[in-house]
Amino acid sequence: MKSTQTSGRSATAAAEKYDGFTEEERSAMKERARELKAAAPRGSKAAKPDPEAELLAKIAEMTDADRALAERVHAIVRATAPDLTPRTWYGMPAYAKDGKIVCFFQSAQKFKSRYATLGFSDQAALDDGTLWPTAFALTELTAAAEAQIADLLRRAVG
Repeated sequence: MKSTQTSGRSATAAAEKYDGFTEEERSAMKERARELKAAAPRGSKAAKPDPEAELLAKIAEMTDADRALAERVHAIVRATAPDLTPRTWYGMPAYAKDGKIVCFFQSAQKFKSRYATLGFSDQAALDDGTLWPTAFALTELTAAAEAQIADLLRRAVG
């Protein structure tokens, strides 16, 4: 009679197998696919989506703490860098120059993080030697933090 042996791995470990992307990452990719589809050229009678309205709707969906931060960041971006175009990017509020994302706000809730993030893409002119930050954790926006964000934005858009 043949005996059955199980490996040292538990059934629980097998059930928790990593399949590549988290649910939050898959959701962000689906958001990006919807954004690309909405931006695709359509017939002349098709209504063009309002990217700022979509951005504001995403902010409205956030938890209270994230929403307060995102609203202030949005106000700072609009006041400091009015040439940046508000839009969504992977379902996050973002700001673009010549169609390319320069900076974005990621809520803590989106990826179950302990803090929200203000990030800058490689399009942002923040280069400083051979090492510089491209993302900043946000827990609250003091006057000093708001001034720092405004300075970063001015540098980012060159």
